[in-house]
Amino acid sequence: MKRDDYLKLVGEVRDLQILDASGRRCGIADDIEFEGGVGTPLKLAAVLVGPGAYRGRLPNWAFAVIRWMVGDRFTRVPWNEVLRITAVIELEKNAEAYGLRHIENALERYLSEIPGARS
Repeated sequence: MKRDDYLKLVGEVRDLQILDASGRRCGIADDIEFEGGVGTPLKLAAVLVGPGAYRGRLPNWAFAVIRWMVGDRFTRVPWNEVLRITAVIELEKNAEAYGLRHIENALERYLSEIPGARS
């Protein structure tokens, strides 16, 4: 499916795994962002990735718990840089170009220091 095809946004975009240009996992589509105003057509603007994107989906108390546990950072991935949507969302560029994979990259560096952690 291409990004310009008809989509069921909640069922076919939100909560999908995101892969960067090199096929690495770099997050989950936590929400979507639209652009447009009153009396104008809505257009998809971005996929939001990260716990901060939960703010509008959760009650305030639940979001406060999430923010306390993992923070409220999120990243906007421009919709025009989504290559295709299948069982995953495939992106045009590597994760670092969007500011994704901070935690994964840090963990990989940390784990690589542990003897026997890599095969």
